[in-house]
Amino acid sequence: MNKLNEILTQIDGYIGGSQWFVFLLLGTGLFFTIYLRFPQFRYLKPALRIVRGKFDREGDVGDTSHFQALMTALSGTVGTGNIAGVALAIHLGGPAALFWMWVTALLGMTLKFVEVSISHKYREKAEDGTIAGGPMYYMKNRLNMKWLAVIFAVATIFSSFGTGNLPQINSISNSIFATFGINKILTGAVLSILLGFVIIGGIKRIAKVTSRLVPLMAIIYFLGAMAVILFNYENIIPSFVSIFSDLFTGTSAAGGFLGAGFSFAFNRGVNRGLFSNEAGQGSAPIAHATARAHEPISEGLVALLGPFIDTIIICTLTGLVILSSGVWSKKIDNQFQNADIQILAGQYNEHDTADREKLADFLQEKADLPLYSGSIEVTDGVIQSDVTVLHSRSVADDVLVSKDGSQFTGTVAVVNGNIANAEEVVLNGKSLIHSAPLTTEAFTKSWFGSYGRYIVSIGLLLFAFSTAISWSYYGDRAVNFLFGMKGEIYFRIIYVIGFFFASFTDTTLIWTISGITIVIMTVPNLIGILLLRKEMKSEVKSFWKEYAEFFNEDKKYS
Repeated sequence: MNKLNEILTQIDGYIGGSQWFVFLLLGTGLFFTIYLRFPQFRYLKPALRIVRGKFDREGDVGDTSHFQALMTALSGTVGTGNIAGVALAIHLGGPAALFWMWVTALLGMTLKFVEVSISHKYREKAEDGTIAGGPMYYMKNRLNMKWLAVIFAVATIFSSFGTGNLPQINSISNSIFATFGINKILTGAVLSILLGFVIIGGIKRIAKVTSRLVPLMAIIYFLGAMAVILFNYENIIPSFVSIFSDLFTGTSAAGGFLGAGFSFAFNRGVNRGLFSNEAGQGSAPIAHATARAHEPISEGLVALLGPFIDTIIICTLTGLVILSSGVWSKKIDNQFQNADIQILAGQYNEHDTADREKLADFLQEKADLPLYSGSIEVTDGVIQSDVTVLHSRSVADDVLVSKDGSQFTGTVAVVNGNIANAEEVVLNGKSLIHSAPLTTEAFTKSWFGSYGRYIVSIGLLLFAFSTAISWSYYGDRAVNFLFGMKGEIYFRIIYVIGFFFASFTDTTLIWTISGITIVIMTVPNLIGILLLRKEMKSEVKSFWKEYAEFFNEDKKYS
């Protein structure tokens, strides 16, 4: 498993963590923001009017209302990215990563507007009479690039697992286990059965479920998050200061956090921002294609609201909870995940300035440190050999090695810093934590005390399960595009099986897979909308003429 994670991490580092993808994504968003004259700011009022059904006409074609389509798309984006993804971004890049999530969201509002509008224009009726849409249809019907449409559809299927399936149930099962002690396999089995029942009903059942589930879960999470932030009110201003103070220089070392450079904060903030709101990824157009409308731009305006709700509001709440509570830089007692463990040869003291700089450079991939290979001597659970254990990018303290529930005495084989046969021993100790466990810990720093864990567990359960539901539909539509209706049942079966097995798979491996699948889905879509930029601008101009006539308004938005 460790070897596989190393390979996937290298791939993710090249395509997901590299500058070219970040600049392609932000560059495309910035281009359309300027090209369409800042629609994310100018078009908010009309978007709110349309989502309430004020622009509907009798005879509009579609399977869902504007609100239901937005809720379905939001249920696909409001998931672990908002709870675990924000925590992971801060863990990797420090507080400044939250700023780059905001930037991604603002530019993402424009990207959603464009990709949904274009995709909505070229949607089709599927074999079963329902509406089918998404970037693969404009690639085929408008660009005449069937090959690009096929690449996108294949990437969507993989991404339905890497974005909407595997990370979601993995975070749910970890959170439920940490909070209630319920076996991960049991959690996976129960939710897999529920998932199967929901996705069999298709988009109408999915829209009905998500239109009720999303508002409920947003209210619960908002109230819980505000309780934590207000409890730590004295840290609100310092939290905002920390976001901006080291924006272009990187975050300095603090507590167990060994520091992060600008590139880590920038890359991971953008990466997690995209994972959270999926702007440019091409997933939301599949949900919005089902909305009843007589022209495409109105649904694009509804989609524009998605990243604002998802990232600007919900992710910011999570970020402020983590920062104001202070847990992001504190070492917490936890059971170590094998994929997060690195064992260095020799002793390194994080309180020594020189050692701390070496460790920080190593974690930011600026320098190498010798990884340990050989046998580690352990007596009554305590490591006797001259090594340093890193876990979750921090120096682990009070490390205890156990086997079958008892303190271990003997030798542990290590190869290139990784424990061989890691399934035989368990390491516990104090270290930084990340993803859902970090957010869970932050929610305990309020009036709720330990009961705060329940808010995260319930919120994560609702958020992530609804995301898995929506992404099953996205993958379903991609399979339909490639193979027709006959392929759908096989996809749904595999989707549910994968959902089950991911409930007890290593978290780090899951997040690495998700980073890769995001990229291979996003790139074809960005290329497609750039090629249709002139058509988009023309559609916007004609829409605002119709909008002004419909509402009898003189105000010009075009």
